[in-house]
Amino acid sequence: MANNELRIPLQTPTTGSSSFLKACFNGTNAFLGIGLLTVPYALSSGGWLSLILFFLIAIMTFYTGILLKRCMEADPSIRSYLDIAERAFGMKGRIIVMIIMNSELYLVAIGLLILEGDNLHKLFPKFMIKLGELTADGRQSFVLITALVIFPSMLLTDLSILSYVSATGVFSCLIILVSIFCVGLFNGVGFHEKGTLLNVKSLPTGVSLYIVCFAGHPVIPSIYTSMRNTYQFSKVLLFSFVLTTFTYLAMAMVGYLMYGDSVESQITLSLPTSKVCAEVAIYTTLLIPITRYALMVTPVATAIEGGLSENYKNQRTVRLLIRVGLLISTVIVAYVFPYYESLMAIVGSIFVVSASFLLPCLCYLKINSDWRWGWNCEQMGIVGILVFGTLAGVLGTYSSVYDLVT
Repeated sequence: MANNELRIPLQTPTTGSSSFLKACFNGTNAFLGIGLLTVPYALSSGGWLSLILFFLIAIMTFYTGILLKRCMEADPSIRSYLDIAERAFGMKGRIIVMIIMNSELYLVAIGLLILEGDNLHKLFPKFMIKLGELTADGRQSFVLITALVIFPSMLLTDLSILSYVSATGVFSCLIILVSIFCVGLFNGVGFHEKGTLLNVKSLPTGVSLYIVCFAGHPVIPSIYTSMRNTYQFSKVLLFSFVLTTFTYLAMAMVGYLMYGDSVESQITLSLPTSKVCAEVAIYTTLLIPITRYALMVTPVATAIEGGLSENYKNQRTVRLLIRVGLLISTVIVAYVFPYYESLMAIVGSIFVVSASFLLPCLCYLKINSDWRWGWNCEQMGIVGILVFGTLAGVLGTYSSVYDLVT
């Protein structure tokens, strides 16, 4: 986001240059992410029948992506998700959506630190840091070490190199999936666990984690505007969702058949570290936080800079202090709150529900306010998505908080 994010008017439309295949890659990369590691745990939380809700979530989020496309078609000057919110609800809508998006990015950055600490502790369980009377256990030690490794990337103002590295996320996810499948196939683990048919008590947590898998909607307008032939966008979105959905499904079923209800919140934490295939999966996972952390935090820092006066916002020292402050704050939260699955469930039930379910529907209804309500299939579908998103958000948040305090 630009420094003057809140002050930028809707822009003059420009023609993109991305081909169909590049747009498909960008779309898949937007949706296929760290949710891959938690989806077996999500399946264990809800049971086999919860896969019905998984497919329902995939269908609904695909449709809300189409609604965002229609919002952009209604006004060619729209270039971003924030523009859609401003077109629908004015500057207040833009500010609210910016807060939601940046809050999600901030929490995901915390999750990346926890993810790194957990997986490094899996590889080196006896490691700890002692400084006099102060002792940091393995996970906490690795969170601190990860912050030191990430720190140089926070000093960069041009993140284009990291952007290219992070774009390999699709291939990283496929490597992790294949490696874990090989662990089950060749390393004596097998696929013999039967699992549970339905787990009603923890179903809301499972649904929240399913929702995290489809958290790429803020990127959809950028992919749309980057395309040379925007009339192909629906096919791009369909391709991305089909590939993403079946990749997540494969990981969920493989992980659940391997470890059943005992699967860890991150599938990599269940793997035997003595096996080569398991090491490939874990080490590939370790690259994700290193390459993505700065990309997650930079939009948050930029939004903060946008609220500063003109005397400060362009000063390099101020920009660095903001980024270092964000790094320190995320490290503190990850240090004292090492509950990855609960954090991701909260992200899903509050922020992804807002950005991927509620806001696309509300913006579409507002922008197309000349509609006549006749309760046709489309209108009933939109209302259904709003109801489902609201229920999933409320129940998922309650379940996640309840699991933390009990």
